[in-house]
Amino acid sequence: MKVARAQNGNIVLRETAKLHLNGCKGAIVEVICCGLCGSDIVKIRQDVTQAVLGHEIVAQIVEIDSDTDFKVGDEIVTSHHVPCGQCEFCKNGNVSMCRHFKETNIEPGGFSEYVYVSDEHLKKMACLKPAELSYDEATFYEPLGCCVRAIRRGDKCIMGGTALVIGLGSIGIIMAQALRAYGVNVTGVDLLEERMNLLKKYGINTGETANVDAVFMTSGSDKAIETALKSVRDGGKIVVFSSTPQNSGYANNEIYYRELTVMGSYSPGPEDLKESLELLESGKVNVKGLSTEYTLENIEQAFEDAVSNKVLKACIRVKT
Repeated sequence: MKVARAQNGNIVLRETAKLHLNGCKGAIVEVICCGLCGSDIVKIRQDVTQAVLGHEIVAQIVEIDSDTDFKVGDEIVTSHHVPCGQCEFCKNGNVSMCRHFKETNIEPGGFSEYVYVSDEHLKKMACLKPAELSYDEATFYEPLGCCVRAIRRGDKCIMGGTALVIGLGSIGIIMAQALRAYGVNVTGVDLLEERMNLLKKYGINTGETANVDAVFMTSGSDKAIETALKSVRDGGKIVVFSSTPQNSGYANNEIYYRELTVMGSYSPGPEDLKESLELLESGKVNVKGLSTEYTLENIEQAFEDAVSNKVLKACIRVKT
């Protein structure tokens, strides 16, 4: 079977043996499509050769041995990490810091023809794909779950309050829609005019906004930190959902004298994913047309187009 791997700062296809359960609990799924995440791009650029690439998958079960109700033929969505639910991190709401969470994954990754999904993935992280969602729409199950997690981390930004989303890539677009769904008065800003125009099509205002209750950092630009500090009100929150090239931080005295809360948000847990699916099914978050489809054979082009901002989001169609 074909599997995509990082190689010399790019992504290439390799041939490997087809997967089978061979007595293991869980399922072998045939990948239908998989979204290309910004974290995949970072791993590829850093040439992390052992990295698992692709986790925003929609797939069909072809072999299963599980205590769940899933069966052969079911089309599912799932996430790649699984919290244990028992450690102090999980008990305190920090599921993405759970050591088990960090150690688990789908193998060999979503940019392959087949994937092994463990039984605990099936029990905790997987859901049936809703029939009304297209395959590319369903790939937003995990990234939207990340947004739900971030909004929860920000205490849903004070219902009826105000928020600014900095960075209007696909994550920024769905973050803004999710905030609106939770009753937050949200605006968005980006350096690219076409992305601001896209957000307007969803009925959300754009432009820098002062004195907001919360700022959501979905931009990987160092300059975004300056914009966040300028935009948040005294006593407000900055939710960091991106890395920056210089790995620079927020000025200590700004945080101290203005009583700001700066927090990170990393990856979703089971409850975040359930809410994500509800938002997608209800249409409160509309992802139609956000991604551009590529075949697995054209994954190198998808990577290049994503890096150069030629597309907002690349979706790799594996099963044709």
